[in-house]
Amino acid sequence: MQASELKGKDLAELQEELNKLLQEQFDLRMARGNGQLTRGHLLRDVRRNIARVRTVMTQVKG
Repeated sequence: MQASELKGKDLAELQEELNKLLQEQFDLRMARGNGQLTRGHLLRDVRRNIARVRTVMTQVKG
C-alpha cells in the first residue's frame, strides 16, 4: 500500500481501511500466539500500513 493511494480517499474511507488493518493485525497476533504464523514479516507490513493510514488521516484533518 502506497501513501499516494491513500491520499485520494476521504476520511470515512481511511477510517474503514484503518479498521480493516487493525483487525488483520489482531488476527495475525492471535495466529502468532497459537504458533500458526509462518510468515512473521506480515505483522511488520501491517504495522507500517497502519502508520501510513494514520499519517494520511492526520494530513487530511489538518
